[in-house]
Amino acid sequence: MGDVTAAWIRIENWLRQHSPGGLAALAFPADEARIAAAGVELPAELAESLRRHDGLTRWNNLLPWGAPLAVAEIVEHYEIRMEIAEDVDGFTAHQPGAEPWWHERWIPFADAGMGLQIVDGRDGRVGLAPTSNPADFADGWPSLSDYLHAVVESLETGTPIGEWHPYLTVAGDLWWDLADRTELDGQPLRPVQPTQATAGLDGGSLV
Repeated sequence: MGDVTAAWIRIENWLRQHSPGGLAALAFPADEARIAAAGVELPAELAESLRRHDGLTRWNNLLPWGAPLAVAEIVEHYEIRMEIAEDVDGFTAHQPGAEPWWHERWIPFADAGMGLQIVDGRDGRVGLAPTSNPADFADGWPSLSDYLHAVVESLETGTPIGEWHPYLTVAGDLWWDLADRTELDGQPLRPVQPTQATAGLDGGSLV
């Protein structure tokens, strides 16, 4: 079992106990044919993640940096970025030590709203590619598995991951927000409380 799969299983176990709606929002795995047909060279850990969950069945604030994408969405975002970068000189870093707006080996993992959470196909690091600014890996993670395991630790301990704190809505949905938030759309938010891991890494059912 790979590190990414192990992290997803722990996330699933936590959701099963604390946020069944979040668990239901996770899509079933992408099959090998779908991954092979992507036409984009997927980093190994991203492909492993897609073999566990091909994105979401509906929008859900499941991960702190953005909603994980399906194979088709990854390809769509990648192609759009490549086209725009070619038109606006986006492949060039315009300041010393800065990242460019885009690189051909950056592969989208999640939709972060005003940008994309990306995996660098050269070394596996995870960062953000904003819509209007150069990419940033300074507050990212060495790998996708490191990021997902950090999410697990945040959920199981009730502690933040970076600036993002885990909460539960009145409907039982997981919600990531800044510190000291007490409500969402007029409804109370409850900080996630520390808990022990809900199950062993047994590769159990997805839903």
